[in-house]
Amino acid sequence: MPKSLPLSALGIMLFCNVAWALNVVVSKIAVSTLGLPPLFYTVLRSATVLAVLFPLLLRQRPERLPLVLLIGFAITGGSFGLQFIGLQTASPSAVGIVNLSGAPLTVLFAILFLGEEVRWRRGLGMALALGGVGLAIGAPSDAGDPVGLGFAFAGVLIGAFASVFVKRLDIGAVSLQAWAGLASLGVMLPGTLLLESGQIEAVTAAPLAVAGCVLFAGVVVSVGAHSAYFRLFQAHDANLIVPMTLLTPLLTIAFGTWLTGDTIGWPLIIGGTMALVGVAIIVIRPSRTIFKPRLTRPDM
Repeated sequence: MPKSLPLSALGIMLFCNVAWALNVVVSKIAVSTLGLPPLFYTVLRSATVLAVLFPLLLRQRPERLPLVLLIGFAITGGSFGLQFIGLQTASPSAVGIVNLSGAPLTVLFAILFLGEEVRWRRGLGMALALGGVGLAIGAPSDAGDPVGLGFAFAGVLIGAFASVFVKRLDIGAVSLQAWAGLASLGVMLPGTLLLESGQIEAVTAAPLAVAGCVLFAGVVVSVGAHSAYFRLFQAHDANLIVPMTLLTPLLTIAFGTWLTGDTIGWPLIIGGTMALVGVAIIVIRPSRTIFKPRLTRPDM
């Protein structure tokens, strides 16, 4: 493996980080400014991903298909839906910090279910990351309703739990996205029909803006950025790629401040710094059970 990434790979990772960070802001605009019901927005995104990746479903049915669908739904639609609910009242910057809890939670679940061994350095990293996220959620600030941030955290929790079992699936990362889109659509479509209202009104009020949000989330982020990210792991060492994803929360805060007027208070700054340091410690330590590409990649 090369000791450094070529310029082309650095460019791809920059694209991925920008896309992931902007996606949190775009999702905030979709469910808050445009008033799209969050489960309905999940349906639109899943349908877009499925439309693009549908040919992958026709190639070969994966082994243990029910497990593939269950895990796929958890790391995509199930996680998305809860985070979109949270974004109705929480700021993109705060949700970006909350997403950092995915790394320590994934390690924690790997300890509980896969026998992952954790020494004091990663233990310190887990404590710092979860403590920083807890500070960002619980401290009074303008980052948004703690209930909204709680929903965002629940989305990360579900995604992290499912992520520890991805390594046990005999399926490619992009094919998993296709099956996950199918599973998410199958669950979230009945969900939005039963639990939400105003879907058609929200679309007809600003059809071009809605289409822009959905196409960006489904095509640019889920298909484009996620696929490019996973392809880098076929050619480069994970230890070179994963730490670069730590740029995403920083860009999320920057874009949130610029595009949605987020107020960045001291609790968010201190909590975010703690979480970033903690996650950095986690991702540079080796792991024998965790699918490292999913350790810090935003499910958003």
